[in-house]
Amino acid sequence: MVETTQSYVCGVSDTPLLYSTIGAALDDVAERYGDRPALIVRHQNVRLSYREFADEVERFAAGLLAIGLRPGDRVGVWSPNKAEWVIAQFATAKVGIILVTINPAYRLSELEYALNKVSCKALILADRFKTSDYVGMVRALAPEASHCAPGSLKSKKLPTLESLILIGKEEEAGFFRFNDIAEMATRERRDRVAAIGAALTPDDPINIQFTSGTTGFPKGATLTHHNILNNGRFVAERQRFSEEDRLCIPVPLYHCFGMVMAVMGCVTHGAAMIFPDEAFDPVSVLKAVEAEKCTALYGVPTMFIAELNHPDFATFDLSSLRTGVMAGAPCPVDIMRLVIGKMHMADVTICYGMTETSPVSFQSMPDDDLEKRVSTVGAIHPYVEVKIVDEHGRIVPHGHQGELLTRGYSVMRGYWADEEKTRDAIDAGGWMHTGDLAVMDENGYCRITGRVKDMIIRGGENVYPREIEEYLYRHPHVEDVQVFGVPDHKYGEEVCAWIKLKAGVHAVEEEIKAFCKGQIAHYKIPRYVRFVEEFPMTVTGKVQKFVMREQMTEELTTQQSQSADK
Repeated sequence: MVETTQSYVCGVSDTPLLYSTIGAALDDVAERYGDRPALIVRHQNVRLSYREFADEVERFAAGLLAIGLRPGDRVGVWSPNKAEWVIAQFATAKVGIILVTINPAYRLSELEYALNKVSCKALILADRFKTSDYVGMVRALAPEASHCAPGSLKSKKLPTLESLILIGKEEEAGFFRFNDIAEMATRERRDRVAAIGAALTPDDPINIQFTSGTTGFPKGATLTHHNILNNGRFVAERQRFSEEDRLCIPVPLYHCFGMVMAVMGCVTHGAAMIFPDEAFDPVSVLKAVEAEKCTALYGVPTMFIAELNHPDFATFDLSSLRTGVMAGAPCPVDIMRLVIGKMHMADVTICYGMTETSPVSFQSMPDDDLEKRVSTVGAIHPYVEVKIVDEHGRIVPHGHQGELLTRGYSVMRGYWADEEKTRDAIDAGGWMHTGDLAVMDENGYCRITGRVKDMIIRGGENVYPREIEEYLYRHPHVEDVQVFGVPDHKYGEEVCAWIKLKAGVHAVEEEIKAFCKGQIAHYKIPRYVRFVEEFPMTVTGKVQKFVMREQMTEELTTQQSQSADK
């Protein structure tokens, strides 16, 4: 191997890439592990073996053909975690229909935008989720549904939408029921499913996931069978999954953490998918791990924190756990210690990636030491290339910061119906520009140091929020912290920290500033400190710094205005 000091790495593996469609992969696992548990959805009391699951998938796929859907059509799914979600995911893939995953938190304008952006022909939906009345919202956008037969919708606001498919037993005017679709599966239609499946290729687009951008409209990352089947497989491979594993999945299915890393990881290994609830709840997770003897658990750090801090945590037997994935945000070292020690997850791994790359590019190894697991995002995934470049596009040496670019089988086809944004993201060499700042060491391990757009420029000094957050985690009273920039007349931007304190402790702003003094450069010390109960987050548990920035800017503007009036 040629020695290099450049920040470039390429993943290799003795395990070849799968060149298969998702439907063919499911057929294969159902044949090999037919009697083993496939899908356990505790809140719905659903328990399916791989043979039973594959049969449910085929029946629903045949029903989709019966209502007029064809390969290449787009079908939205708008629901919290349910068995029907997973069945729909594989049924659409079986017949080349592109599944459009819609955020359960979307409201009217976001739903309208998503459905129209990709010209959805059908929408599979739950009746409601938390405070969202999904049926009511659909009727608000398409009142015509109340006066038409199922499958014949003609809506002014949603012109391509023809069919509404409701999960559950309730009947709604203008809607098919999910189970009724499966009842349309005649022998002839099931034969048609097989014929269509045989004609599909692994490079066909099969999934559109809307990225939760901080500005502008969400973009529809278009992914193929090849993208997500292999990525999910290698995420599970690094955890040494087998058909004996039982994965607890509290992360949302609409996001790649759920539908790719969890679901595809399980199906490619014959492992059991266990859903504790329709949305994250620490008690339902702890109960599921104990009752189902789960060997693996997925989550973002805030989920693990909530589980560990639950007052009844010590009463649950979690000794069956051995591995899992923590991703979506940096993991504080104290939390990692507790996850390994108190939750028995000695082999827990850290992942890094983005929706546009299917999603994972880096993942820690099960035997990596604690330092590597909390200070880096691990080692490169098989068949993925990464380089780190400066602002001129030149590769930087090891230990130097730059933007992380990635290339390989995992990179999306592009943003649906948006060639300009696709060209902005993927350059002529096929490199995906992630927008993340990173540093790579001589062993190829990578540290994410911030976002290109999150960087604070204070009086000409570049300030990276991640560095300040890592320091503030050392304070004994700090449970979680987020650092971001706010506008400032004198310096252009100032540093602001929102801090969530550990239970039962108290702190004041000056104490936090004193903790920083003499330890980090003066220009990095937060000018503003606020103590909060929680951070604004996406459904997947990602902190929305742009919301915090907007709220803080408004607060400071109001204060300045009041001071000027005095």
